[in-house]
Amino acid sequence: MENTNNVSEFILLGLTQNRNLQKASFVLFLVFYSVIVLGNLLIITTVKSSPHLNSPMYFFLGYLSFVDICYSSVTAPKLIGDFLVEKKTISFIGCMAQLFGVHFFGCTEIFLLTVMAYDRYIAICKPLHYTTIMNKTVCSWMVAASWLGGFAHSMVQTLLTAHLPFCGPNEIDHYFCDVHPLLKLACADTYIVGLIVIANSGMISLSCFIVLTVSYIVILLGTCLYKCVQSEVNQSAYEEFHTVNMFHFRNYSNGFCQLECWT
Repeated sequence: MENTNNVSEFILLGLTQNRNLQKASFVLFLVFYSVIVLGNLLIITTVKSSPHLNSPMYFFLGYLSFVDICYSSVTAPKLIGDFLVEKKTISFIGCMAQLFGVHFFGCTEIFLLTVMAYDRYIAICKPLHYTTIMNKTVCSWMVAASWLGGFAHSMVQTLLTAHLPFCGPNEIDHYFCDVHPLLKLACADTYIVGLIVIANSGMISLSCFIVLTVSYIVILLGTCLYKCVQSEVNQSAYEEFHTVNMFHFRNYSNGFCQLECWT
């Protein structure tokens, strides 16, 4: 396919065209973004400064908070700034960079949450082998694999989109650059590309969801059959498992909502 690109910038239609709603949204999203950044920075600072928070769970939680800051910062500052301007534009390169960042940090966050679920499974169902299995080297490799998986996923999404020809309309009916709105603007048949994008995102979301579901079932069955939570250590791990669970439901609900937009 010849890449005929006559578009140097895109126009983002944003969340609303109502000026009053845009002013209110500016304040609301600025507060939300500030809370997200400050909250995650507090978590990172607490984990790094406290000598008692040196377990693998807090090791992963520190990285998860960092990724969450990056993920929010890819779209939120641009979105907040666009509430104050009449014409919301973004360059072609900036659009591709934003698309890459959204998928890179979003996918990395999903992988990290899956790793944290595996960590809770080992802590609850194999407590005697926990320190041996989840040692510092293994945890570091798991984090590195999460970053690498997110990079591979985002490269596929970005390269497929960047090589599409854009020669007509440049208005994106969205508040940030993503694959689905951009496919609508391409002046070529995007059916095959769309299938590849869906397969890529769907395979990752579904496989991680299955791993999480199976690990939860094993944990629950293990606690019922072997009374794992009777000891103080396992009880603490079981409570931490529910804390991690909250992050999983938040991220996977968002992920499946985005996947639903394709079907």
